[in-house]
Amino acid sequence: MSIATRTGDQGTTGLLHGQRVPKDHPQIEAVGAFDELNVEVGAARMLATDTDTRELLLGIQRSLVALMGEVACAEEDAERHSRSNFARLSPEDLGVLDRALAGLESKGLKFDGWATPGANPLSLAFERARVAARRAERRLAVLPGLGRSLRPLLLQWTNRLSDLLWLLAREAETGPS
Repeated sequence: MSIATRTGDQGTTGLLHGQRVPKDHPQIEAVGAFDELNVEVGAARMLATDTDTRELLLGIQRSLVALMGEVACAEEDAERHSRSNFARLSPEDLGVLDRALAGLESKGLKFDGWATPGANPLSLAFERARVAARRAERRLAVLPGLGRSLRPLLLQWTNRLSDLLWLLAREAETGPS
């Protein structure tokens, strides 16, 4: 089996359960934005030296894959996806982000106004992931207005993730993570 299926040669691609849509379809744009975010989180994970941070980021990457699967379904396949064995984002995934946010906030990180990215490679990697998260969040937020219902958890998780990445960047500016 080849990776080059040629089924997209005419400018379409498949949603998770087989429906064909244009490659610039809003759901494909959203999935693509989350795919880019996953790459950026992976880059930050590669640079992080703290084991707990690396494990947190790996868990986030796993959650991103689950989220992408849910977003990649047509509206009429959403129920089928919820009954499938595919991983789905859970309230516990949101809890992981909330606990990580609380842990970072308890450290009393100092920040005033806008950050200036680029203090070091790790802080820059977190900033790149943060802006990718905000872009993915915007792509996700448009879908309900276009007829694709979403569980509120998906937007909540994505919003918290960008906040967490912002705090991780601030922490990385102060020293190794």
